[in-house]
Amino acid sequence: MKQFTCDDAKQIDMVNYLASLNHSPQKVHNDDYRYLSPLRTERTASFKVNREKQIWYDHGLGKGGDLIDFGTLYHKCSVNELLNRLSEYHTRPVLSFHPPTISGNPSGANSRVAGEKKETTESKIVVLDSRPLTAIELLNYLNKRCIPLEIANRFCKEVDFLLYGKKHTVIGFQNKAGGYELRNENFKGSSSPKDVTFVDNRTDDVAVFEGFFSFLSFCTVNKNLTAPLTNCLVLNSLSFFEKSRSLMEQYNQLHLILDRDIAGMKCTKQALQWDRDKYIDRSDFYQNYKDLNDWLIHHQHSQKQSQKIDRKL
Repeated sequence: MKQFTCDDAKQIDMVNYLASLNHSPQKVHNDDYRYLSPLRTERTASFKVNREKQIWYDHGLGKGGDLIDFGTLYHKCSVNELLNRLSEYHTRPVLSFHPPTISGNPSGANSRVAGEKKETTESKIVVLDSRPLTAIELLNYLNKRCIPLEIANRFCKEVDFLLYGKKHTVIGFQNKAGGYELRNENFKGSSSPKDVTFVDNRTDDVAVFEGFFSFLSFCTVNKNLTAPLTNCLVLNSLSFFEKSRSLMEQYNQLHLILDRDIAGMKCTKQALQWDRDKYIDRSDFYQNYKDLNDWLIHHQHSQKQSQKIDRKL
């Protein structure tokens, strides 16, 4: 039997491969398929596959690549062990094969070999420009997430970037290394380099957030305070939680405002094991919601409904 190669593996349709592992998409938009991550436990689908390019990205892990990168992580095995697995899957009818379509490269010069990181100029996010937030679709998105424009404009920018030859305009939240977290109604991603964001308000404690919409929600909830807010650390990915421990523990107290999904609660539990006096779980404030922004949206909608009822009465 012919040895199964990396080139053979790259011809496997990744959507069908995930189906063979009993993973189904939660949402499909054109060539983009969103899944609950097969690599960790979560309640909001943040694992994205582009079926045309046959690449994936897990926003919670901050990792991505092609099917080989995924398979070695998923099965916790070497490339050769994965190829042996895939040669067995190849005999199953659930998998379909097709050549990857990479425009302008019919010779296959972009093909990945074992151990090589797949990074092409076309598949990288390239930031083109940034400016204050003005695009109406982004302002509508902020309104939907219940974030006032004056708060968003303090910490975010309107960012143009290029991906797969197409220009996108999104809300950009910059990290300390100069990369951006990038969001709009239909896109969730980040530009390199990936890192945390630290907002120094010159206090002795720090509020720790997983994502920047939770941070913006915290600023919104406390917008009428006259005293300065605590320092704020936005991880931008839970993969930075343990790496940020030395930074966090320079301060007297850490207020954990992480998501209330399995991954976020696992990190909270870990921190409490490190030091219960230093780390405080503040997620009971939004205990029936996914995160602080989810609480804020429901809270503001409830207030509006109450006002409508009062006016009727």
